[in-house]
This record gives sequence, structure tokens and C-alpha cells, in this order.
Amino acid sequence: MGAADMPDDLRKLRDELVRCRQCPRLVAWRERVAAEKRAAFRDDEYWGRPVPGFGDPVASVLVVGLAPAAHGANRTGRMFTGDRAGDWLYGAMHRAGFANQALSRDRRDGLELTGAYVTAGVRCAPPHNRPATDERDRCGDFLRREMDILWPRLHTIVALGGFAFGVVLRMLADRGLAIPRPRPRFGHGVEVDLGPVTLIGSYHPSQQNTFTGKLTEPMFDAIWQRAAERVSGGSSDSREA
Repeated sequence: MGAADMPDDLRKLRDELVRCRQCPRLVAWRERVAAEKRAAFRDDEYWGRPVPGFGDPVASVLVVGLAPAAHGANRTGRMFTGDRAGDWLYGAMHRAGFANQALSRDRRDGLELTGAYVTAGVRCAPPHNRPATDERDRCGDFLRREMDILWPRLHTIVALGGFAFGVVLRMLADRGLAIPRPRPRFGHGVEVDLGPVTLIGSYHPSQQNTFTGKLTEPMFDAIWQRAAERVSGGSSDSREA
């Protein structure tokens, strides 16, 4: 979905997001990375701005990651695009029927998602992949507004990693959903039934997890098969935003 094909509400949100300069530390880092570049990408024009969400505007499955990678989405301008984590994510989504192709190398490469929308808790690449609490909280408004737009059809949220899992739980609590007590703990394959939506936890497809075998391809495929089962089972319902 290109910017010209977006519904007005998502386009307005995107235009506001890519101009955001609320977090001085993140602005300085994303722009430094975009100027200095990695040697392998020295001929690329880095995006170097906040990265908007990507996918089907009428999705029933929302995918939430941590933040753009410095030389991945911060370079290409599309979530999980141009790095190994993206290869894992879109490869698994392709096998499960959510993506029309397995690779995501460039935001103009023709990748399209059906029934799924990919976003993150923080939209600028953070140093060492560690956003500060205040940065998370300031950036949260963008995810909250995306969730508002998708809410009428949304029934499944896949959180990639503990950071995203916590962010999503807080936002769902803010929407008035009853969070179980004790508070659910993140784990791979954990499902939290919250009534209107079910939250599914997955290890993040980072190199740290995939190279060490903490996350394997069958483990990751199982997450997406579960999401596909919920779609085919008609878990979506119409409700007030």
C-alpha cells in the first residue's frame, strides 16, 4: 500500500508521524546513522525519519515490533524491511498467507500484506535498540491512533518481543479491557484472551534470537499459523472503536 492508496485517516497519521521530532536523543541518532551509513549501504539514500506502519488498512491482525533497525527500516523507510529480522517476519507471513512475497528489501519492492498490519512501539531507531521509557511513552500515541483506526476489524495482536508485549498490554488496559491478574507474563506462544482481541506473544526475529536458536523457523511459523487459524475461524467481530 503506497501513501496515495492509504485511507485519509492513515495518511494523515503517516504525514504527522514522519515529521515528528519529539525525542531529541532519537532524532540525533537516526540522523547520524543516516549520514554516516554502513559501508555495505554507502550508496543508499537512508530514510532517517520516523517509520510509519505498513500493511492492510482493514487488517484483522496487528503485528507490533520494538523499533526500526538502524540499517533496516531506518534505511529503507518501511517496517522490517532491509534486514534479517524482516526476512524472517515476511517469510513466515508469506507462508501463512498474509504476504504476497517472502522478501522485503525495499519499500518499492511490491510487497503487499493481506489481513495484517505491521507497526512498532517506537518509530525511530534507538541507540543499542533500547528506547527510553519517556521515548516509548511519547511515541505511544502513534500506535494508539493506529489501533483506533484498525479497531473495528481487529481481533488478533502479535507482539514481537517482551517490549512490544508490555506496550500492547498497557494500551489495551487504557482502552478499558480487563487485564488478567496476575498480569500476563511474556513468553513465546503465550495467548491472552481479552475479549475483543487476543494478544499472542512471540520471540522477536532478531539475529540474537535466530542465530542462537532461541527462535527457530518452526517456532515462528507456529505463531503465524495460529494467527491464520484465527482469521479463517472468523474471530473478527464488528464493534465500536
